[in-house]
Amino acid sequence: MDLELIKRVGIAAAYKGQKVLLSHYGGGKSKVDKKGAIDLVTEADTESEKTIIGTIKNAFPDHTVLAEESGLNKGKSGHKWIVDPLDGTTNFAHRLGLFAISIAFALSGDTVIAIVLSPVTGELFTAVKGKGAELNGRPINVSNAQTVSESLLVTGFPYNLIDEFNPLMTRFSNCLKASQGVRRLGSAAMDLCFVACGRFDGFWEQNLKPWDTAAGELIAREAGATVTDFSNKPFNIYKNEILATNGNVHEEMLLLLALKDIA
Repeated sequence: MDLELIKRVGIAAAYKGQKVLLSHYGGGKSKVDKKGAIDLVTEADTESEKTIIGTIKNAFPDHTVLAEESGLNKGKSGHKWIVDPLDGTTNFAHRLGLFAISIAFALSGDTVIAIVLSPVTGELFTAVKGKGAELNGRPINVSNAQTVSESLLVTGFPYNLIDEFNPLMTRFSNCLKASQGVRRLGSAAMDLCFVACGRFDGFWEQNLKPWDTAAGELIAREAGATVTDFSNKPFNIYKNEILATNGNVHEEMLLLLALKDIA
């Protein structure tokens, strides 16, 4: 398998998706529907996804594609693309420029190519397994913060946050008390990429889907991040929890997420 070709096709698909999103975002209007009480989907999501999948399928018609809006498009080969055409739909719908396109490629369940594009800023994060991570073609690495007290953290809240409000708030409170601050951007793909390039020192969230984390997780890991669940068990994209840190603060973060109030 030519991974460089895979990467080029994925990047081309991301840029085509970017054009679709910006055509709606830059003064255009995109119809907004609800998949849940606070789970939004716009015409931009579906049009971007159609464009991205079309680009992939044109190059690799026998590949499987798992995408947020259309679900599983099963191919004949064991090669699988995992696509989020618009990660941060709520931000997009409110004209807040914190959203991304996330595209990952997996072989036998192992993510080997990752692409995250921020349409508004033009920042392109990429990774090839075993070859490091890059931002606009330049290598990136996680931060060197040694403790949570000198760390800036980021998190997200699931759509069913009311059902899990108390544990969510305990974890948030613990991390807020211990750190320099906690941000909530609204795009897990961007959160993971920002850990990868050292803007954040740690990220945690729960109830994410494979398309939310597949690309960002590889980019973070290739930049030197430690990525597990909240119990320090190996992470995979079908798990319910993700904790990604620069490695130095990982053990401390695990304690903060252990659902014990920190005085």
